[in-house]
Amino acid sequence: MSEPRPDRHDEPDPDETFEGIVDEATQRDPDLAVIEAGSRTLRAHSGQPQGEAVPARPADPETDKALRAVEQELAGRWGETKLEPSVTRIAALMDVLGEPQRAYPSIHITGTNGKTSTARMIEALLNAFELRTGRYTSPHVQSITERISLDGAPIAPERFIETYEDVKPYVEMVDAQQPYRLSFFEVLTGMAYAAFADAPVDVAVVEVGMGGTWDATNVIDSTVAVITPISLDHTDRLGTTPAEIAGEKAGVIKEGATVILAQQPVDAAQVMLKKAVEVDATVAREGMEFGVTSREIAVGGQLIGLRGLGGEYEEIFLPLYGAHQAHNAAVALAAVEAFFGIGAEQARSLDIDAIRKAFASVLSPGRLEVVRSSPTVVLDAAHNPAGAKAAAEGVSEAFSFSRLIGVVGTSADKDVRGLLEAFEPIFAEIVVTQNSTPRAMDADELAAIAVEVFGDERVQVEPRLDDALEAAITLAEEEDEYAGAGVLVTGSVITVGEARLLLGRG
Repeated sequence: MSEPRPDRHDEPDPDETFEGIVDEATQRDPDLAVIEAGSRTLRAHSGQPQGEAVPARPADPETDKALRAVEQELAGRWGETKLEPSVTRIAALMDVLGEPQRAYPSIHITGTNGKTSTARMIEALLNAFELRTGRYTSPHVQSITERISLDGAPIAPERFIETYEDVKPYVEMVDAQQPYRLSFFEVLTGMAYAAFADAPVDVAVVEVGMGGTWDATNVIDSTVAVITPISLDHTDRLGTTPAEIAGEKAGVIKEGATVILAQQPVDAAQVMLKKAVEVDATVAREGMEFGVTSREIAVGGQLIGLRGLGGEYEEIFLPLYGAHQAHNAAVALAAVEAFFGIGAEQARSLDIDAIRKAFASVLSPGRLEVVRSSPTVVLDAAHNPAGAKAAAEGVSEAFSFSRLIGVVGTSADKDVRGLLEAFEPIFAEIVVTQNSTPRAMDADELAAIAVEVFGDERVQVEPRLDDALEAAITLAEEEDEYAGAGVLVTGSVITVGEARLLLGRG
């Protein structure tokens, strides 16, 4: 049986992507690509990253060329938006690779929002207790190497390339035996599991790509399953109600595991609890067995108190904004306690100094991330109504903007109206745009929906993201009375990643 050709949106042309645009400018000036945007200069650096969380392109030309070749081969496979719900192919790959995913214990994370931030927190906590970690998350903000991390840092480009070359013969072997070739996400999952075994790691922290039951990551038997808040997203694939979506995500709950359950809609929680009973899993619920006990705004983040499975943890500085991140922290702490075998029946807790050090080190790029001042520009990867609501509440709480301008670029397959309605109360004006990928909603189509939500006088259309950023910054600065104005760039991880590059943070 021949494999259907992937849809056009699953085969991105590098010359049409934002990185292609930046690369052209970089060729003119190898040290700094400068994109002129009217009266302002938005910079996309090609040099070293400002932090390990989001790496820049490799400095060595040959390494960069080899990485691009790998990216191009992966892009020729089915993308993350085109799925055949089955773990048959990934299981076959694991078999020929010698079951690398069984070489280490793991913590498996699913849910609708907060997965990546929670994964980063769990990783930081495990590192604080001197465990070697592997973390697999998706999607990436700027670099594909972000998806596979070792000891809290993205895998080196050279090692990413080596891992791909190591698994490639086995991937091709499975391709030849299956009706459909392994997808982009399946190959990356195989690479992550192989890299973790090769390291080797003491524990893997694994975020699902979509759902749970048939997600490619679900060939692991995790002792701890984490379920972050469930809401409506990917409804065409996962279900149209929280309960239906929970049914798919409950597939990560394995026999005898401990389930760390964030606050959930009642019908979703019931589905999860039923699955836990069926497989004799232990459940710890936020608000019951663990939770947030205190929270106050602090410079650069928030000061929180947490009640864990084994005790109280006070005066923890978390350098992230929003109540949702405090709740993510509570979930992460409970997951690590469960991994170490700490439960409510035990009178012991983790070392508070290690906990404080771990949380203080957490980075979560593109999640209410401040990337510029005068005016302040904040990035948030919210791409569904629940995420937008959390971001809107976080911005309102943490920043005292006198006027907030939104820059929004979304994917066409999302609940765009719901997202815009969540942001409407906090945006004085909105600049609609589109990112460089074919999945992006056309700026004019997005504008039509935005006009219905905001009114014509509050909507501006700028199809190019650099123009949209310039327009928003100009709006934020145009009148003296709005000296405290800010800009929030949101709507998609891709939009945020591209804005991050344009604003010199990559």
